[in-house]
Amino acid sequence: MLSRLGALLQEAVGAREPSIDLLQAFVEHWKGITHYYIESTDESTPAKKTDIPWRLKQMLDILVYEEQQQAAAGEAGPCLEYLLQHKILETLCTLGKAEYPPGMRQQVFQFFSKVLAQVQHPLLHYLSVHRPVQKLLRLGGTASGSVTEKEEVQFTTVLCSKIQQDPELLAYILEGKKIVGRKKACGEPTALPKDTTSHGDKDCSHDGAPARPQLDGESFGAQALNSHMPAETEELDGGTTESNLITSLLGLCQSKSRVALKAQENLLLLVSMASPAAATYLVQSSACCPAIVRHLCQLYRSMPVFLDPADIAALEGISWRLPSAPSDEASFPGKEALAAFLGWFDYCDHLVTEAHTVVADALAKAVAENFFVETLQPQLLHVSEQSILTSTALLTAMLRQLRSPALLREAVAFLLGTDQQPEAPGNNPHTLYAHLIGHCDHLSDEISITTLRLFEELLQKPHEGIIRSLVLRNLEGRPYVAWGSPEPESYEDTLDLEEDPYFTDSFLDSGFQPRAKPRLAPATSYDGKTAVTEIVNSFLCLVPEEAKTSAFLEETGYDTYVHDAYGLFQECSSRVASWGWPLTPTPLDPHEPERPFFEGHFLRVLFDRMSRILDQPYSLNLQVTSVLSRLALFPHPHIHEYLLDPYISLAPGCRSLFSVLVRVIGDLMQRIQRVPQFPGKLLLVRKQLTGQAPGEQLDHQTLLQGVVVLEEFCKELAAIAFVKFPPHDPRQNVSPAPEGQV
Repeated sequence: MLSRLGALLQEAVGAREPSIDLLQAFVEHWKGITHYYIESTDESTPAKKTDIPWRLKQMLDILVYEEQQQAAAGEAGPCLEYLLQHKILETLCTLGKAEYPPGMRQQVFQFFSKVLAQVQHPLLHYLSVHRPVQKLLRLGGTASGSVTEKEEVQFTTVLCSKIQQDPELLAYILEGKKIVGRKKACGEPTALPKDTTSHGDKDCSHDGAPARPQLDGESFGAQALNSHMPAETEELDGGTTESNLITSLLGLCQSKSRVALKAQENLLLLVSMASPAAATYLVQSSACCPAIVRHLCQLYRSMPVFLDPADIAALEGISWRLPSAPSDEASFPGKEALAAFLGWFDYCDHLVTEAHTVVADALAKAVAENFFVETLQPQLLHVSEQSILTSTALLTAMLRQLRSPALLREAVAFLLGTDQQPEAPGNNPHTLYAHLIGHCDHLSDEISITTLRLFEELLQKPHEGIIRSLVLRNLEGRPYVAWGSPEPESYEDTLDLEEDPYFTDSFLDSGFQPRAKPRLAPATSYDGKTAVTEIVNSFLCLVPEEAKTSAFLEETGYDTYVHDAYGLFQECSSRVASWGWPLTPTPLDPHEPERPFFEGHFLRVLFDRMSRILDQPYSLNLQVTSVLSRLALFPHPHIHEYLLDPYISLAPGCRSLFSVLVRVIGDLMQRIQRVPQFPGKLLLVRKQLTGQAPGEQLDHQTLLQGVVVLEEFCKELAAIAFVKFPPHDPRQNVSPAPEGQV
């Protein structure tokens, strides 16, 4: 098209001065547009049915062709000079605001986009281009579903592309009308020093106010055009509403069409620029981060006050690239609003991941301060059960999506605080952390389950501060080990039940004895760790035979747990590999002052819940054991020793996971005597739980379901202990085990 245009022009007037002929053609097309406003009387004819689109297309082709001819010189040609000197873009912007003829705004957006994209000469540095660009940005993004939103997003795409090529443009573009105000003094340059065009921008009048744009810098059609303009046309520069590229993009991000995705990609492009200066400007001199978080808070408030935690948990796979919830039969009130919120949170997380470090830290802090603390925390601390349930379930869903290290760091500080000192029973932990711990042992089982799910999700995040705050800080120095006690050398030395503070005489009187006691003494290595075979057998044999039922249903049992535990342990080990954890427990220091051991608020509530496993609902027991299993998977030697080694010599008054389980078994042995036909009822309950029998209500059903969970949990702990030691580990005892054991 361009070559044909050049050929026709040269053929018509000769090839001696083609640039002059191009300028003449360019001016004629511009006059044709202005004459439309002089001659036209029909204000209802759409712009696309006039010759305006065609003339704009010809002007664009001339500019591009002229630049190709001027490529060697590297200077602006006469047509581009004319465009800049006569403020054609400003005039077009005014016509677009007036929307005369109808649809003119779309034509203006398209023309701006094509000129900026196809003309290679740096244009955005000129005030006669910069100012109408700012005006056009304020024309768009005002309302979701605008008829021009497709053209608007294309316009912003071109601007973002130009900024990516030259990050110095970011501040110039984002300052908007502010930069115009600072250029009122005519002595101030209106283009960056890099511009070398000969004409110079003359955009300042002598009184310091921006000159009113004329149609073409001469006089034709000015009065006729002004008669069509609204009274507020001159206020484009003087309005009070702050609007720039960021606000335009955020407005387009709220579109219901695919325009939103393109706008989000453009905003992502801006924040991910590698220029430190541009990133600093974006944080310190623009409302980018607050505006992004403000929209997140708006979406949160637009959701229903109460949402079923099960519905929230089931809504997975929501991402910013596909934020709409799939329309299916599983719809529920508020699903669309929930999907929009989770989609935007995922986008915030993606922004923090991809953004320059300066922007990522600022945006993460803005999310923490304005959303986590100001918006979400009051709901988590609310006395209303519905508020607690909804906000906790939403927080769990957000954690599940969270990937960015900076935002995860802020979320952990928000939830757990920053104190890393060992906890004490009487101290007051971080306010929100204390409430969440209390919710794990709430009168409402549903709140307890929902909060435990939150902690389980938290334990799967790649942040060392989580496991340190919850568990490790209290295990440092191994204060749970009895002072002056030698490392265990035999089974009998470690299973002294009478000295366990949580054991009662009635338990021993019930007739329970560790019948599955291994015949072999536990093998120990140089660091005193117990052989894995003995640990496995201890857990597998903990539940008495009369309380076991899995063998009667031909279930795979322990082998299945080993397979599942292996995958989970590999995943956990990979996640913590860079944290530099020791391979063996810290040696006990006899010179270290003795301090009383406190397992910490988190383990205390888990142990308390575990001790009531025979009296709690089945779903709650599943969640408690699930969290403890997650903890046991961590490959830190202190966690392994405290949670999975039955043979450690506990300090007076201390309890471990194994000692809690032993006490539960003692309680169970007493209760079995009071339940008629216990083995048959227990087997029936297991069949009900696996769907092999109708779910009729039985006496002692809570107790029987608790026994089933207890048996499976012991098998799971045995499997975890097994997979945490590879076959070549010197601590693994490969001697044959007694029949029926591992």
